[in-house]
Amino acid sequence: MRTLSNTSTVKKLTVGTLALGTATLGYAVGVERRRFTLRTAELPVLAPGSKPFTILHVSDLHMLPGHRAKQRWVAALDQLEPDLVVNTGDNLSHRTAVPSVLRALGPLLDRPGVFVFGSNDYYAPKPKNPARYLMPKGKKKRIHGTKLPWRDLRAAFVEHGWTDLTHVRRTIDVGGRAVFAAGLDDPHLHRDRYGEIAGAADASAVVRLGVTHSPEPRVLDPFATDGYDLVLAGHTHGGQLRVPGYGALVTNCELDRTRARGASRWGAHMWLHVSAGLGTSPYAPARFACPPEASLLTLVPRGVSAEDAVTTAPRKAAKTIR
Repeated sequence: MRTLSNTSTVKKLTVGTLALGTATLGYAVGVERRRFTLRTAELPVLAPGSKPFTILHVSDLHMLPGHRAKQRWVAALDQLEPDLVVNTGDNLSHRTAVPSVLRALGPLLDRPGVFVFGSNDYYAPKPKNPARYLMPKGKKKRIHGTKLPWRDLRAAFVEHGWTDLTHVRRTIDVGGRAVFAAGLDDPHLHRDRYGEIAGAADASAVVRLGVTHSPEPRVLDPFATDGYDLVLAGHTHGGQLRVPGYGALVTNCELDRTRARGASRWGAHMWLHVSAGLGTSPYAPARFACPPEASLLTLVPRGVSAEDAVTTAPRKAAKTIR
């Protein structure tokens, strides 16, 4: 009798575990990856007495032509009326997705904007063993998909007035205020050449921004040394699958997992903001405890409290921008 009882208990636990796993996977694939969220942060990086400055940070769209709901949600972000739009790459997931990206960003392209590209602007994603993301970086073999039409996307962005920051330094007029910005090609693909933008950032600008797709510490350190106030990046997907109470398991780069999403200090004077992004690879279409996001960053004068700087408000944001 005892043996039968133990066997029955094991069967019940097994069935329960499988049911929980199936339900979790169903939620991650069917619900959370479509729960688009606006994340807000207030960062004290401006000179005392400066007027607040807003940045809409968009990253990792990983757009497919059929992503209509995502396109509508992103387009509605224009209602937030940001001073500047920063796009940190990985816009594409398919060779015919350029019109879909332009449809999503359409209204925002009429605002001042800057951009750099990521690996999935250059190459389409490919099926990969999910376990490879848990492997040490040095043991991973890089896998490239087919080439994507990034030049067409770049041409459209530039035609609308956005600035390509790939290995350039620019002073941009944003509503009568000078913003100094510099960017890199994707460090994840080792295409970054910081030497081409090295040197002290313009101290006379209202704010000094660094832009990169992958937030590799090897490029964050020189940005900090050169006097940038804020670096914006994407790539990590916030970990994509997070454990409540623990956070991201991996970042897919050398960045510490505690910085996989949101704002943090980098050194004594610079802030880093990493977007968890708005998409996933079509071969890993799941998110858990990490909804897809765009971020509205309000830059305020130094000395203003930024305690608990990042807040997530999916319901409020959805109600505001739809």
